[in-house]
Amino acid sequence: MDALLPLLERAQQATLSVRTLSDHRQQSLLRSLAARLVRSAPAILAANQLDLERMADTDPKKDRLLLNDARIQSLADSLLDIAALPNPVGAVILQRTLDNGLTVEKISVPLGVVGVIYESRPNVTVDVAALCLRSGNVCVLRGGSDAIHTNTCLVGLIQEELTAHQVDTAAVQLLPVERSLVEEMLKAVRFIDIIIPRGSQQLIEYVRQHSSVPVIETGAGVCHTYVEQTARLENAARIVTNAKVSRPSVCNALDTILVDKAIAQELLQLLSASLVAYNVEIFADVAAYEILTAAAYPYLQQATLADFGREYLDYKCSVKVVADAEEALEHIRRYSSRHSEAIITENVVLGERFLQEVDAAAVYVNASTRFTDGGVFGLGAEIGISTQKLHARGPFALEKLVTEKWIVRGNGQIR
Repeated sequence: MDALLPLLERAQQATLSVRTLSDHRQQSLLRSLAARLVRSAPAILAANQLDLERMADTDPKKDRLLLNDARIQSLADSLLDIAALPNPVGAVILQRTLDNGLTVEKISVPLGVVGVIYESRPNVTVDVAALCLRSGNVCVLRGGSDAIHTNTCLVGLIQEELTAHQVDTAAVQLLPVERSLVEEMLKAVRFIDIIIPRGSQQLIEYVRQHSSVPVIETGAGVCHTYVEQTARLENAARIVTNAKVSRPSVCNALDTILVDKAIAQELLQLLSASLVAYNVEIFADVAAYEILTAAAYPYLQQATLADFGREYLDYKCSVKVVADAEEALEHIRRYSSRHSEAIITENVVLGERFLQEVDAAAVYVNASTRFTDGGVFGLGAEIGISTQKLHARGPFALEKLVTEKWIVRGNGQIR
């Protein structure tokens, strides 16, 4: 722990500085930070360019790394949204007076020191810092080496704003990127209260297996869209195309298309026309391969078992033709990562059955899986999408960055 100990000790000491921030001061800090980001856009973009130059254009993570004026403005807007949300700390969850006169309250309190390990996404730096500050938490951030220049710039701006508002700058720290130090972070039970990994399945599994600190997973997204035979096909093709191509590098993008045999030929012909414009590579089962070959789809591969249950994060997807809803549901049960799943149907009963039976953090009828997002759901921003079931599920945002404390007041009672 020698390398990280001074930084983690400072983080613990900063918890008091953050917890005592009034609601008004929290809001003022985040609003000022939003303005600082916009003013500092040239410096942020220059740092980001240094990172982009080191990443191959063919790397699907490059879109996640990229910042531009619009994305910086979006980050600033998310800060304003977070500032406008109710502070989740101090809510009275339960209150009662016992027969012996003790008054008992259960209230929400900050988690403490939140450690986040993530890859290639500098927006996470700003979102996590803002969410933690708004909920009275300190954060220690371990971003990937591929975003080191951007993250260093962003944390520097955040710490400048903390100084301006007389808050301990150790409330938001960027840890060194050396891989050897990740193990130390995962064992820092005296200093870090919770670890949140955000990135590849490999990263998440590593953290889960090696951490002595409690972990909240933000899981990989293996997302399916099932087009059932009663679906309006042009509507279905539009939804599927959006779910795949609007931003393929993110976890709520579509990975597998399931389509009923009765409508497979017509739907796949429609999708062939829309997906070809984005050079989407399709890994098709036998039936879908035959249809798409006849449609002269140029970016076509025969699927193997490994192509199902795979998170592509790129202009790629798999397609499977199913006999009916039973086969589609069984496929999802087998391959889903329990992130986001969708059905396109005009059968109301089947749609409701899908909502009830599919075990995922977000389940859709007649809509794109791309909506699974903290900002879209009105949560301001998110640390990630949790696919586990304890404490938080779905967009893990401000409302879940708290735990509980029991407050007991007496006047001499003994047991």
